[in-house]
Amino acid sequence: MPVIKILPHAELCPEGKEIRAARGTSVCEALLDHGVEIEHACDKSCACTTCHVIVRQGFASLNEADETEEDLLDRAWGLEPQSRLSCQAIVADQDLVVEIPKYTINHAREHH
Repeated sequence: MPVIKILPHAELCPEGKEIRAARGTSVCEALLDHGVEIEHACDKSCACTTCHVIVRQGFASLNEADETEEDLLDRAWGLEPQSRLSCQAIVADQDLVVEIPKYTINHAREHH
């Protein structure tokens, strides 16, 4: 099983984390399954940008982004060439290093 290394994020994963993910799992599902509460306002349906991640290593091993994802990514905060929506990025055989951006564009977010 590939390893996903999550770089430290002040709110979601302050110390960073390494998790194992089954091939064919979305990065978003893998993070959620291991207690990293990444936002996913559209319930992982590729309709928002709240699950945006930057893939620092292993980007080429992921499935290609489709046109809908590419269009949405244009609206993501902190967009970089290695940006993906984690709900659409499918884990293959290679380990990944991902960074969760500091901000998202989620006007409906509630802090509990």
